[in-house]
Amino acid sequence: MKKIVVLVFVLLFLNCSSTAQTSSEEKKTYKIEKTDEEWKKQLTPLEYNVLREASTERAFTSEFNKNKAKGTYVCKACNTPLYKSIHKYNSGSGWPSFDRAIKNNVELDIDYKIGYARTELKCNTCGSHLGHAFNDGPIKTTGKRHCINGVALKFVPETK
Repeated sequence: MKKIVVLVFVLLFLNCSSTAQTSSEEKKTYKIEKTDEEWKKQLTPLEYNVLREASTERAFTSEFNKNKAKGTYVCKACNTPLYKSIHKYNSGSGWPSFDRAIKNNVELDIDYKIGYARTELKCNTCGSHLGHAFNDGPIKTTGKRHCINGVALKFVPETK
């Protein structure tokens, strides 16, 4: 009887430790790929830290928090259009917030860096870290809050 119990336990253990339980992160390739040295030459130290190392700028430090001009926010690293100003709102979080991205230009990924799963937002062209998505946005639109590091963005004003 002991042998049967041990055998069942071993089989259960082996089943739970199969490859389905291990994360084999596949490295996604992007349209724009550069070496770390190339990114470091192009970006300031803060921009590199946020965009390439997934850091976060301090709250309430972005020049874009109070920007109400019409235009498009593009990726600081590759100029891909990411967010339209019409979808920007004041979330009170201390970072520029949008209720949606420009379709197909922002990648959603899962990040466990602080101990639990969060939805990380990345530029779909170069893979740069932008910020995170939360489900506490405007109820009348999408209910989403894309909380974006201002240092990850460049603003292109609308031309008339």
